[in-house]
Amino acid sequence: MATLIPDVCAVVPAAGFGRRMQTECPKQYLSIGDKTILEHAVAALLAHPCVSRVIIAVSAGDERFAQLPLANHPQITVVNGGAERADSVLAGLKAAAGAQWVLVHDAARPCLHQDDLNRLLALRETSRVGGILAAPVRDTMKRAEPGKTAIAHTVERNDLWHALTPQFFPHALLHDCLTRALDEGATITDEASALEYCGYHPELVAGRADNIKVTRPEDLRLAEFYLTHADLQEKA
Repeated sequence: MATLIPDVCAVVPAAGFGRRMQTECPKQYLSIGDKTILEHAVAALLAHPCVSRVIIAVSAGDERFAQLPLANHPQITVVNGGAERADSVLAGLKAAAGAQWVLVHDAARPCLHQDDLNRLLALRETSRVGGILAAPVRDTMKRAEPGKTAIAHTVERNDLWHALTPQFFPHALLHDCLTRALDEGATITDEASALEYCGYHPELVAGRADNIKVTRPEDLRLAEFYLTHADLQEKA
């Protein structure tokens, strides 16, 4: 168990729409049981004693968040997000001024396990750069011919990992790397990619495969299964 950190802040970018879910409701507000996906994701963060507060970046004009109990939670701060994920994260980092370390977690990952969070937070004792939860690639990977659906070749899967969240970095380092990467027009797909662009090498912390991101309709059923079968999740 990680020792307590006085002020680890979590940032949850929740301004996206998620069109691949094929629903009018943004995916973070879809329900699993009696909670939205966003509520499940945030609850996993607040359950850890090292996380003192959670900053949620929502889209301008979002009327759904105010209807959730989270809106009145004393450890929750809400900020306006931006058009891109990196913009929302930067808005969250601004509100997290004063925190030494920051967790960034997807609003659509409701199945985060505390054991994974413990291992990730332990990086503060061994790393000045931070790292991410990730899962080794298990399947055979194929690269398609450019612009086609035909296979070009098989990609060697050794040393390939699926990037997960949370991702955990020193506040100042993440802020500086995101700002530089955006100013220079770099393609930023997650927070780690901003650090990579600036020459850093974040750690890969092996995470559980059930820490899924709800992206497509079938993912919702799978997340519901994991969350409602806690005994199986404990053994996974």
